[in-house]
Amino acid sequence: MTKSLMIQGTGSNVGKSMLVAGLCRAAVRRGLSVAPFKPQNMSNNAAVTTDGGEIGRAQALQAKACGLDAHTDMNPVLLKPETDVGSQVVVQGKRMATVKARDYAVMKPTLMASVLDSFNRLKSQYDLVLVEGAGSPAEVNLRTGDIANMGFARAADVPVILAGDIDRGGVIAQLVGTQAVIDADDAAMIAGFVINRFRGDPRLFDDGYAMIEQHTGWRGFGVVPWFSDAWKLPAEDALDIATPVRSKGLHIVCFKLSRIANFDDLDPLAQEPGVRLTMLHEGQALPADTDVVIIPGSKSTRGDLAFLRAQGWDEDVRAHYRRGGHVLGICGGFQMLGHFVDDPDGIEGAAGRTDGLGLLDVETVMTGDKRLSTVAAVHAPSGQRFDGYEIHIGRSEGPDRARPFAQVAGQDEGAINADGRVSGSYLHGMFADDGFRRAWLAGLNVTASQGSYSTTVEATLDSLADHLEAHLDVSALLACAR
Repeated sequence: MTKSLMIQGTGSNVGKSMLVAGLCRAAVRRGLSVAPFKPQNMSNNAAVTTDGGEIGRAQALQAKACGLDAHTDMNPVLLKPETDVGSQVVVQGKRMATVKARDYAVMKPTLMASVLDSFNRLKSQYDLVLVEGAGSPAEVNLRTGDIANMGFARAADVPVILAGDIDRGGVIAQLVGTQAVIDADDAAMIAGFVINRFRGDPRLFDDGYAMIEQHTGWRGFGVVPWFSDAWKLPAEDALDIATPVRSKGLHIVCFKLSRIANFDDLDPLAQEPGVRLTMLHEGQALPADTDVVIIPGSKSTRGDLAFLRAQGWDEDVRAHYRRGGHVLGICGGFQMLGHFVDDPDGIEGAAGRTDGLGLLDVETVMTGDKRLSTVAAVHAPSGQRFDGYEIHIGRSEGPDRARPFAQVAGQDEGAINADGRVSGSYLHGMFADDGFRRAWLAGLNVTASQGSYSTTVEATLDSLADHLEAHLDVSALLACAR
């Protein structure tokens, strides 16, 4: 019979996704067929699945750790924030609605059936399902109708391992406090705990570890030191964007938009030794030595146009272009480069039109249909074939479309301006294709490494599993599954 185990955290961003990915790889290496699962996720970094839907990027990485293609059952409910108070709700890979937070609280209990439907399908196909929680079970004000943590664990009878993050401080209170505030029946689902992200000598925490065991009665499965290669894996949370510090190389600057989406497009560039990648944060000016500006995807194109202007980045980009610099817009960034973005039906927010940057002679109209697909493309300037994916709404048309960025199934895709220094494309994932990345960098007079991005990710997943095996009692932890 299929067994399952759930990793919950004492808070958001405590490393649950990484722990599940490492445990997935460790379990696969034990000869088990394993699938990841997250009942509810909130992220604008999504992956397109083989069954034509979308899920959170972390579950796609966990699927890779299991040797599987991503499938919508691995993350049946995905929330994609569009404003501070509203999110797009994606159920089993398809957009259902855009709702405000208070309306989602009413909708949430109705989604448990879809969650359990997807979970049970996975259980019918694999030896082990490793589940990731969301946020924290200590958010007891959200317990009614919960589908992400203890509500799911209880409904599906899945035992829980609770992870605390010592790097943020107060880990004893994180774990003991969680037990103190949750319902006794919820607490009974917890089989033990792990301490994550320790810096220094873990033996220095022996007394604290013993205190947690004494106060909670839970078994500890180990202390995980900081995994220094985590930056080599695709990050799901914009807070986790990390780039190596380099003083030389082609300087690529990417704007960290307020609703940045699918920012893992940049990860392969960050690993190129001939590239210096800077994520430009709110309030920072574009560095004078910038060679290439990348405007990334956004879950709210018009909203992020306003955000971009509020930082003065619109003038920075124009000045950069006048100085001879290059600009690439990906998906929402492509839309921003045109003359305007028109949303007559209010698909991404209030209906209206917002002026773009005017660096590409195109115009965008938002439409209700969402394009989700993997694609095989040919880069028009270089003739290089590559794989990518589309995940967007809206259509962009105009004279610069006569100079396409790529060809997809015999059709023009994207646009390039007359002098070739401003490009826009709806295609994500292009830099993960080693051939394309080398060809694109060659066009900027940079010789790329001969390494494989996919091979690097696979090797890092193996290193992560080794890291967990060295510091956790993984066999005992997995034995808690039922």
